[in-house]
Amino acid sequence: MTPKDELLFLALGGSGEIGMNVNLYGCQGKWVMVDLGLTFADPAYPGVELVLPDLSFIEDRKDDLLGIVLTHGHEDHIGAIPYLAADLGVPLYATPFTAGLIRLKLEEEGLTKEVKLHVIENEGSFNLGPFGFRYVPLAHSIPEGNAVLIDTPHGRIFHTGDWKLDEAPLLGQPSTPEELTAIGDEGVLALVCDSTNVFNSEASGSESDVRDGLMQTVKGAKGRVLVTTFASNAARVQTLGEVAVATGRKLCVAGRSLDRIISTAKAAGYLKDFPPMVDWDDAMALPRSDVMIVATGGQGEARAALSRIAFDSHPIKLAEGDMVVFSSKQIPGNEIAIGRIQNALAAKNIVMVTDRQAEVHVSGHPGRPELEAMYRWIRPEILLPVHGERRHMAEQARLGIASGLRHAVVQSNGDVLRLAPGAPTIIGQEDTGRLVLDGDVILPADGSTMNERRKLGLHGQISVAVALDRKGKLIGEPALRTQGVPVEEDKATFLAEAAEEAAIVVPKGSQEEDALRERVRLAVRRVATRWTGKKPIVDVLLIRA
Repeated sequence: MTPKDELLFLALGGSGEIGMNVNLYGCQGKWVMVDLGLTFADPAYPGVELVLPDLSFIEDRKDDLLGIVLTHGHEDHIGAIPYLAADLGVPLYATPFTAGLIRLKLEEEGLTKEVKLHVIENEGSFNLGPFGFRYVPLAHSIPEGNAVLIDTPHGRIFHTGDWKLDEAPLLGQPSTPEELTAIGDEGVLALVCDSTNVFNSEASGSESDVRDGLMQTVKGAKGRVLVTTFASNAARVQTLGEVAVATGRKLCVAGRSLDRIISTAKAAGYLKDFPPMVDWDDAMALPRSDVMIVATGGQGEARAALSRIAFDSHPIKLAEGDMVVFSSKQIPGNEIAIGRIQNALAAKNIVMVTDRQAEVHVSGHPGRPELEAMYRWIRPEILLPVHGERRHMAEQARLGIASGLRHAVVQSNGDVLRLAPGAPTIIGQEDTGRLVLDGDVILPADGSTMNERRKLGLHGQISVAVALDRKGKLIGEPALRTQGVPVEEDKATFLAEAAEEAAIVVPKGSQEEDALRERVRLAVRRVATRWTGKKPIVDVLLIRA
């Protein structure tokens, strides 16, 4: 599909899911991409940590792609850049802090020459073919959260990225209601808007409220205090620096991603009054009441600092009387991993505080009052919910219509939506999908490798070696080895029965190798199913003398 004299929208990620945001706008034969994010794997992808968007649609049209515009530096908006951007061969555009995070990623992958990165000043503007872009600062949980105001021949789009309202932000200065109202006064065709917290009846709250809650919590602690938060939440890191100073505690940081965020934020002009930090050894030598640790791993990540601390495989140690504060929201799907860490901490009699016990976290996404305020300021002709599961986007569409907006369109990844001319209409469907980063290899999420690995995890595997002479007759007995097949006490009997069944089918029928291999495979699997109820993967090796 090639856009003609029309304005098209196509999500390749982030619509119908929270994470992996990739949005395409098409006009006059050209495309631009807004954000290129990833998401984190769940148990459906064993052995995998990162899930990437399948960009086949735009890779087939990369000669018509003009560039990638990044709204802010969270992984679900920039995380796929080091894996996919080089193949697209187009420049990136980002404000200074976001560009700093991207530059680190490109340097790690050795891609600084292959991928061109343009740094746009805050509130800066630039043009790409028929599109004009202007960054509009909005509050979020990371510095330089931005909307992009996109000028097109068919009208203007206000693409919010991730946002919230915060009257007392600690880092940066978001646009005022008056400035947003002025944008609406000039006319907006479509508001493409974050849906994450649409079911929240109250506003998300201010970072200044979190500072007060954390201050009270830390003041009441007697031993060591460890606070875990999202590394990218530089405003929260600033808050924790202030809390450490106010409570007379030295600050210690544990987590490479925290080190990166702090250094990048300082380079971009943020965290100017951040206190000096002590290293791990010095922190452990201080009186317990004199140290506060900021650590990664609040979502239960097995290799992050908090998990290693909880299971005593980190130089930082916690004991009875210490406190761990979870200054982050529990992301759905991470409950088991987080619970595992919390149980390990509970076994040490460590006090834990979450946002259920104290005001130690606020979201970076808008609740219903904030969404309604944005509708009043921007007054779009079309509301296009994104950044949410289907239920979030459908609810925001209902909220927009109830608030007096004329059109609200609920689309999914792959839906080609014509925004103009005429009424918004879904005019086609393109294939979308997921890729996984498996070690150093990018694979289809539902390809043969992942399917085989799922089957291995569910059913186990049996290897069968069959030796044949030149006439195709069996030599000796088939040899079997199992992995993950639930037979333990009577394993020798099971293997003997499976070998006997394999031997029986060897002389029968054709000696063509594929047919013979399939007969042996089915015979062994029948025995395994009879014994276990499972259908393990059976690999057959034919050895000819």
